[in-house]
Amino acid sequence: MTITDIKIRKCFDDGPMKAVVSVTFENALAVHDIKVINARDKFFIVMPSRKNPDGTFRDIVHPINADFRAQLEGAVIKAYFDALDDDAKEAQDGSFKPVEV
Repeated sequence: MTITDIKIRKCFDDGPMKAVVSVTFENALAVHDIKVINARDKFFIVMPSRKNPDGTFRDIVHPINADFRAQLEGAVIKAYFDALDDDAKEAQDGSFKPVEV
């Protein structure tokens, strides 16, 4: 399965959650709300989930095997760092204009 697009939807400075990401597969399927987490000096992804009545969480969608999980995680984390680099370059160029939300 080919990852055809990764969009960094939102970045966070504080706390372990660093970004919320959407990933498109083969221009046919989009998965939203994948989270980039930094904990214990390691970056990893958390798949979208829902809360069960007993308070536990269950993934809505997830990779079936470790190889694809590693491929997906690597691509998402790379896209996150690329987006950070792009923002830093824009800030140095003076072309970055903060947007008030």
